[in-house]
Amino acid sequence: MSNPYIVLPVIFQLFVAVTLMFSWTNKNLQKLISVVGSLIALLISISLLIKVNQEGIQTMQAGGWIAPFGITFVADTFSALLVLLTAISGLAVSVFSVGSIRNARVRFGYFPILHLLIMGLSGAFLTGDIFNLYVWFEIIIISSFVLITIGGEKAQLEGAIKYVAMNLLASVVFLTAIAILYGLTGSLNMADLSLQVAKVEKRGLVNVTAILFLVGFGIKSAVFPLYFWLPASYHTPPPAISAIFGGLLTKVGVYAMLRVFTLIFVPDTFLTTVITVMAMLTIFSGGVGALMQNNIRKVFSYLIICHIGFMLAGLGIYSTLALAGAVFYLVHDIVVKTNLFMVSGLIFKIKGTYSMRLLGGFYKEQPLMSLLMAIPLFSLVGIPPLSGFWGKLLLIQGAMDSSNILLIGFILLGSFLTLFIIAKLWSEVFWKDPQILPKKEHIKYFDELKPLKKRAMLASVVFLSILSLGIGFGAEWVMRIAMTVAENLMDPSAYIQAVLGT
Repeated sequence: MSNPYIVLPVIFQLFVAVTLMFSWTNKNLQKLISVVGSLIALLISISLLIKVNQEGIQTMQAGGWIAPFGITFVADTFSALLVLLTAISGLAVSVFSVGSIRNARVRFGYFPILHLLIMGLSGAFLTGDIFNLYVWFEIIIISSFVLITIGGEKAQLEGAIKYVAMNLLASVVFLTAIAILYGLTGSLNMADLSLQVAKVEKRGLVNVTAILFLVGFGIKSAVFPLYFWLPASYHTPPPAISAIFGGLLTKVGVYAMLRVFTLIFVPDTFLTTVITVMAMLTIFSGGVGALMQNNIRKVFSYLIICHIGFMLAGLGIYSTLALAGAVFYLVHDIVVKTNLFMVSGLIFKIKGTYSMRLLGGFYKEQPLMSLLMAIPLFSLVGIPPLSGFWGKLLLIQGAMDSSNILLIGFILLGSFLTLFIIAKLWSEVFWKDPQILPKKEHIKYFDELKPLKKRAMLASVVFLSILSLGIGFGAEWVMRIAMTVAENLMDPSAYIQAVLGT
């Protein structure tokens, strides 16, 4: 069903970014426009998901060119769900930024670039063209590079070099894979590629192309052994930027893998084995890396890697139940990781450090805020019935159905490592005796902020914490959506028919 409405989430973010550029000198107006724009974007994304749920897959052919000759945008349940999660994280980060981002960074264009990044993410989720996916990835890289360097501090620039170098390498590999794929099939439309790749007689070349896509998306998703750029860069920018990075940037790579390896390259035994081994090593390396860290944001950065392994495991198992688990965990992880980096920002504003060794006594000093922070922390662990539990349960069930006992062991190992890490963090930051820390003159502490800024930072954490609880206690509703997505991924005929009409 052709519907131009589906590109509205992309166009509206561009409109907000341009409007913010015309308000460059008025920092308060920029904050207001960003928050109001993010709220409207959330309403647009909600209506898109409802429309897809009621009327089926929506498509739009740019310029009136019929598929597969033009650029196609597609909104199915999976892409509409991720556009909604992008809008949710965007709203939370926008509100948090009102209280946490310094005016100097606002004057350097922080808010317009933030909305351009969200535009790029929304475009990547909605595109039905493999080359257009590459274009959206480049918009994401450019926007995120500006955000990670804004302010020009030494640690930021060092982290940005590692971040950009690896992501540019991923782009080169991705573009090379697209070129080979176009040479084999003569098409770039993902629905058409699903049909054309199956007809290619040179299966060896198809498998090599699939591996190139796996490497390109693997770098962007920070899977083993391509993950080392993430913990070297995500802890360097301000917490609001780390939050949008930690919540969404690696997940666009996971989305691309789930989409491409169910629609274009249906995994054979070799490919599922490679993906499963990568998933297990990603879980292990991320968990062990987090164990060795003292900086809160580095702990969360390594846990991003560990939990990407859970989502990759669903693709490795390649069953409806396992893919549903991967999608459920993806939903949970976007919300919780965004929230945790904002929580780390609150802790820094109150105590002036990210070091667990130097922190302590937080529960004694801030009991209500500590209980609030416990929600995303224990949701991350997956204590039943919180949100992190249900996705892993589906993954374990899927692995049991495929008799993959080794993968079950690694999923349980990742869960126990996460439990131990969060218990250690809780003990060090919240329960041990408070440490006497000297006040740092260059930090504006939480108590020194204006009431509006305090409320903005707390409201963002409260909003995502309530949503995490909703995902956990409303697991049946989320599971229903995850199962719908998984069924559509396993049987893409409805997607192909919606795009090509055949």
